[in-house]
Amino acid sequence: MDPLSLTAILVTILFWASSFAGIKAGLEHFSPEHLTVYRFLVASVVLLIYAAINKIPFPEWKDVPRIFGVSLLGITIYHYALNFGEITVPAGVASLIIAAGPVFTALMATLWLGERLNWLGWLGIFVSISGVTLIVLGKGGDLSFTQGALLILLSAFVTSLYFVLQKPLLKKYPPRQFTVWSLVFGTLPMLVSLPGLPEEIRAAPASANWAVVYIGIFPAALAYLTWTFALSRVPASITTSFLYVSPVLAIIISYFWVHEVPNQVTLIGGAIALIGVVIVNTLGKPRAEGTGPRAKQA
Repeated sequence: MDPLSLTAILVTILFWASSFAGIKAGLEHFSPEHLTVYRFLVASVVLLIYAAINKIPFPEWKDVPRIFGVSLLGITIYHYALNFGEITVPAGVASLIIAAGPVFTALMATLWLGERLNWLGWLGIFVSISGVTLIVLGKGGDLSFTQGALLILLSAFVTSLYFVLQKPLLKKYPPRQFTVWSLVFGTLPMLVSLPGLPEEIRAAPASANWAVVYIGIFPAALAYLTWTFALSRVPASITTSFLYVSPVLAIIISYFWVHEVPNQVTLIGGAIALIGVVIVNTLGKPRAEGTGPRAKQA
């Protein structure tokens, strides 16, 4: 792997890992719905400027409803559910739950796209879901935590739908073009949350505003572009293997940024969930089919 591609991958993973702590910092002064629209307005402005500079064309009008539909799932619903979930769930714990997303992707690809799993793949799904269950139930009778964890689990589910349903579109559109317009389209439904946002922006301290601007520019806009750049140069099975580092980085960043320390049960559940994901993505498909397509969607 060349140094430029490796740098793009590492930058992406670092930014995505930091977003969980950034969301938590933003939630201290913004409501979840205002945080969501604020972040993606920033991201959309950056991406539209990028699209104008690089002359990235608008999709064909006949494909706009499909792109909008998948973006509603993978951008709009995903981020609303994640932000509402992080009200009660620590940032590091949220990253561990989201890390189980590739298992849902593999399961849906098996059901809808005709991809196959061998017995190790099904074992990996069982292991990963067991780990997520341990995380969700890790605080016993804490109902608010459990509800928040279920919202984040919903985020993992809809982003898996997003990866599976975008697959036919990526046969027609380059990843960079799809990424730009998908994020912009996913921002449009968020505009219903605009009322009251200016007042929260004025009332919030500069540190909170900068936290939202940061997660809008870097994890939301720039990281998607660096990830697309890396995928264009390096096999998807290699690039996605770096994603397993993201929860570890997220926990470390959350410790220093928002002073969160996950408990032992959470760490054990997270480790189990990640082991399941690794099994599915490395050993879960029949050898004759290879592992590239599923790895690309992880």
